[in-house]
Amino acid sequence: MRRLTIPLAAGTLLLSVGCGTETVTGSASGSPASSSGSAATASPPGGSAAAGTAPSQPVAGTVAPKVEPTHGPRPVKPTGDADDPRRVPWLKARPYKNGRTLRVVWWSGVEPCNVLDRVTVKETSKRVTVTLWEGPSSKAQNVACIEIAIQKSTTVKLGKPLGKRKVVDGARIR
Repeated sequence: MRRLTIPLAAGTLLLSVGCGTETVTGSASGSPASSSGSAATASPPGGSAAAGTAPSQPVAGTVAPKVEPTHGPRPVKPTGDADDPRRVPWLKARPYKNGRTLRVVWWSGVEPCNVLDRVTVKETSKRVTVTLWEGPSSKAQNVACIEIAIQKSTTVKLGKPLGKRKVVDGARIR
């Protein structure tokens, strides 16, 4: 038991001394301004800092977003310039303006890697089939896009009011 107690006590002592109580207060240029042997706390220029707060200087290389996030789906219009467009399933299609227009909402990716190429509408007496076509923009060359889901929406004009007809997703029909 004695063999275990001495190394354990010595390790605890070294750990408490090794962690130290010396705090170095830095200047705005990042060089140490002063050093003391007491347990002092460093505070940012122009104010006091609580433990665990963010640094007072901004992190280099960060850029504010050009467009602030919006609430709800992002409205887009077909571009007609997508390379090899594919059918994209939509989430919902809601009629408005007396049933003459549909607002279609779907999940997509960021532009220019995912642009709405076109919307096809096939109307019959019993149903309206809406198909969204998406793909990468042909105008974008050598770009990298983050893989993040974005909800988008577009409006579709109908030839006649929707009435009691059913709205069907053309991407889900084979």
